[in-house]
Amino acid sequence: MTLPIVPLFRPEPAAFATSAARTRGRLFPEADSRTRTPFQRDRDRVVHSGAFRKLKDKTQVFVSTEGDYYRTRLTHSLEVAQIARSIARTLGLDEDLTEAIALAHDLGHTCFGHAGEEALNEAMAPYGGFAHNDQTLRILTRLERRYPDFDGLNLTWETLEGVVKHNGPVVPTSADAASPGALPPTLAAFNAIWDLELRTYAGPEAQVAALADDIAYNNHDMDDGLRATLFSLDDLNELPLIEPVLRDVRRHYPGLDRTRLIHETIRRLIGLMVEDVVAETRRRLALVRPDCAAAVRHAGMPLVEFSEPMRDHSQMVRAFLKQHMYRHYKVNRVMSKARRVVRDLFVLLMAEPNCLPTDWQHDLAVQGGTTDASVRARLIADYIAGMTDRYALGEHSRLFDMGS
Repeated sequence: MTLPIVPLFRPEPAAFATSAARTRGRLFPEADSRTRTPFQRDRDRVVHSGAFRKLKDKTQVFVSTEGDYYRTRLTHSLEVAQIARSIARTLGLDEDLTEAIALAHDLGHTCFGHAGEEALNEAMAPYGGFAHNDQTLRILTRLERRYPDFDGLNLTWETLEGVVKHNGPVVPTSADAASPGALPPTLAAFNAIWDLELRTYAGPEAQVAALADDIAYNNHDMDDGLRATLFSLDDLNELPLIEPVLRDVRRHYPGLDRTRLIHETIRRLIGLMVEDVVAETRRRLALVRPDCAAAVRHAGMPLVEFSEPMRDHSQMVRAFLKQHMYRHYKVNRVMSKARRVVRDLFVLLMAEPNCLPTDWQHDLAVQGGTTDASVRARLIADYIAGMTDRYALGEHSRLFDMGS
């Protein structure tokens, strides 16, 4: 007997969804594609970018050389995109725009994750600092050099706005460019050319991507921490969100092996969080009744959000991971070395830019970095931030360990 084909659940587009047909377009005008919407093209450009490929060897929590099964920035980004697309479909949002933002959101991360970023930000303090969100915009609008008519990927306004504001409005607290409260340098320069409406919330698709990021890193970091035996399943019983889920899995599957027990627990937790986001978002939408994406941006609060109890649970999970995983002495030892690698590379290359690869030396000369320390520092930051974990360790070895 042939089973009937059940169509995939795909609701009608919501009135408040971002419309690809009414995009604000690209900074550099291009002819429309005959086969793809503007947001599909954005997603495809991100996937085909060099920066995206390098995420496969960049730290999520564990340096990529430590094991084959731990998440990297690439697998994390793919998992965020999957969760985000599922939520977007349920809410009737544009799935391609949601996916483009989710896939692009971590492009600016350095080698060695947050430890690398902290070290690079410290080194760049006299030159405007370093932040991975600003670096993401820098990659998308400047550093990817693939097309003959423009630098960057020339993404639509909606994708760039979503990447920049996926964590909420970006409001500077100081007009002084040298102040910590000022806009990051790349964002300030780009926003002066093309207004991203930084003081409003992002569109609904970007808000979905932000919550999907929270869901992914909480659950998948927990999975990796368990795999690395930094904490045990019994330790998770102190978390009121997880304890009943873990107990229910054990009750339904007595004697289940540890690997399957972890996977089933994580799977159920992701489902609970997704269902909570959808329910809370629908509650907020019913109150605000936005009739377009612009109304979502000007609602005065995020419309895609966890319920208050789930937000508290998420924060407790994050605090647990911070205590038991991110500050674990084994992780601290590796991250300490990572910070030293980044600092060493920055100091040496600032003092001896002739150690840069030839094409980077050419760019340095063209941009005036041979005489301007600020230009030189930013270019070296671009070089180091673009390194994978493996490449950074190799460069450090080549430059500092030649006698060993």
